[in-house]
Amino acid sequence: MNQHYKVIGISSSGKELEEVKNDEGIETYIVEMTRSITPIKDLKAAYKLYKFFKKEKPFIVHTHTPKAGTVGMLAAKLAGVPHRLHTIAGLPLLEARGAKRKLLDTVETFTYACATQILPNSYGLESIILQNKYTNPSKLKVIGKGSSNGIDVAHYDSKLVSEQTKTDLKKELHISDTDVVFIFIGRMVKDKGLNELVSAFDKLSKSNKNYKLILVGPHENHLDPLLPETEKLIEHNKQILAVGMQKDIRPYVAISHVLTFPSYREGFPNVVLQASCMNLPCIVSDINGCNEIIEHNVNGLIIPVKSETAIQDAMQFMIDNPDKRTEMANQSRVRIVERYQQEYIWNKLLKLYKSLE
Repeated sequence: MNQHYKVIGISSSGKELEEVKNDEGIETYIVEMTRSITPIKDLKAAYKLYKFFKKEKPFIVHTHTPKAGTVGMLAAKLAGVPHRLHTIAGLPLLEARGAKRKLLDTVETFTYACATQILPNSYGLESIILQNKYTNPSKLKVIGKGSSNGIDVAHYDSKLVSEQTKTDLKKELHISDTDVVFIFIGRMVKDKGLNELVSAFDKLSKSNKNYKLILVGPHENHLDPLLPETEKLIEHNKQILAVGMQKDIRPYVAISHVLTFPSYREGFPNVVLQASCMNLPCIVSDINGCNEIIEHNVNGLIIPVKSETAIQDAMQFMIDNPDKRTEMANQSRVRIVERYQQEYIWNKLLKLYKSLE
């Protein structure tokens, strides 16, 4: 986009923002934003953004994440920014209940009212927005076939991980060539289905020492903690390998056989795109995004949400049917390359930007 427009990236402070500045060659600006309900801090962030927008006079403000959307769309509207786009990559409020849900529904509706266009990153998410009457259908548009940014298919290629790298990593993790390896990638939180996944795998692992589960991702105990019993299983079950946050997930995917991703809610999950692009069949929940990338029994399995039994049965199926697993793996990458290449999404988004001029 910076070949067509002057781009300024705005975010909370941190090394990631510095990396974006260096990698993309764009200006950056720091506005501290929280990920929880903090009205005073949110008003401060909105005011700081308002002043920045009045000074810069942007043609487009495009926000991502719920909090950046709320403060960013409000500030942009008050500052008179003509085009205010907000991408929806998931709705955390769907798991909220009672007064909290009502509050979050109100905030969501307010955010959409401040925007000129809402970009859900999946068709399923678009349907949920309409069902909840957050905005008018005329404001909604899905870019391409979905996803927020597409996927770099040249980067997520299993051929790029050398045999030596795989051998070394398997040795480090005590994985043998006869093991069947499942992998989860994402935030280690309740909403990702980790409680059910870990419990299901723990039961499965008791029948055979050659089953392994790799957990890749950070804990977020301050936002959505796992159950204490789940944490104990992760700590004590030697067949569960929690490796934490990894900047490059490709070696871990390359030594695995199946992605397990039983999330409660998603927008359009990059993890499923990435794993599929590296020839992994995926076990996913029957939720928007996941059920748009995965076709049941073709490039993975789709299971009910929040069902420990369904997770265990799906994993057992993948273990018992290696030929079917291979057949699914062979279907995985080709479907991603056809539908979700980054350049395809970028060009569709650029076309949208150009249509605003």
